[in-house]
Amino acid sequence: MNVMVCCDDTLAAYHFGEQHPFGPARFHAFYNAFLNQGLDKQVDCFESEIASQQQIEWFHQHQYVENVKLASLVGTGYLDRGDTPAFVGVYEAASRVVGTTLRAMQLILDGKCQRAFVPIAGLHHARRDTAAGFCVFNDCAVVIEALRHQYNLTRVLYVDIDAHHGDGVFYSYEDDPDVVIVDVHEDGQFLYPGTGAATESGLADAKGSKLNIPLNMAADDVAFESNWPIIERFIMQSHFDFIILQCGADSIKGDPITHLALTADTHAKVTQRLCQIADEKCSGRLLVTGGGGYNLDNVAQGWCAVVDALVRYSDGTRVEA
Repeated sequence: MNVMVCCDDTLAAYHFGEQHPFGPARFHAFYNAFLNQGLDKQVDCFESEIASQQQIEWFHQHQYVENVKLASLVGTGYLDRGDTPAFVGVYEAASRVVGTTLRAMQLILDGKCQRAFVPIAGLHHARRDTAAGFCVFNDCAVVIEALRHQYNLTRVLYVDIDAHHGDGVFYSYEDDPDVVIVDVHEDGQFLYPGTGAATESGLADAKGSKLNIPLNMAADDVAFESNWPIIERFIMQSHFDFIILQCGADSIKGDPITHLALTADTHAKVTQRLCQIADEKCSGRLLVTGGGGYNLDNVAQGWCAVVDALVRYSDGTRVEA
């Protein structure tokens, strides 16, 4: 199989309670639809893993990681200014997200697959020294550091279509020209974290290596598609060895905490095109993380559409079911 998916329900331990938007049912909504659509027969599944503290600290500051470990024992309070609550076991749950995303990276680089998908991952708000926006450890950023530390793959393309701006990734690499970022999100005038203006294109030597596309409230597939030629020109003129896609389902119409109106078709089309670009420019290497999404039907439809696109375009050409 050219596509691998983490089907391990231990990932569902990363959640903030039954009544919280980021609840435990998100994984199961995806996985039930994944089985119902027969996608399990078209991919190989892999198990989750827990990252070591050393791996987490490739990106995060040591003292912050120690603070999370302490909060994980106590299980009360917040890990940031009030968005990301602690719970007993939060350190282990967040470490499993990081470890599983690293495992997906490893499978791709070892040639076990070309593409991999991790549903409960893409925690793109966490900064080096703090949690933010339901994100404790930034698994995408840890992968960027792992690619550099372990494989000397310094040039990475990070594409983010979550409704929220991926500020934890963006500002951590704002001055790094080797991390090319495309972030399509709801305009920060209307939505957390309030960042990602179109004028933000990178700092110093990295100026021009970042592309922010803020969308108006209620922007639909047509609005997204109208921006795609700009996105594709930007990507095709860039150089990279590996692609990370954060495909948050909270940009799909009907999410309870965001205001965009995309459909799962956009998620599938972006995935399909990035498969083709990966084949052309970086030996097919594409790692996809689920990101946000708080309407369970949207999570199921959006992430399954992504997996289906990975399968259908795993060889660079459409394969009919």
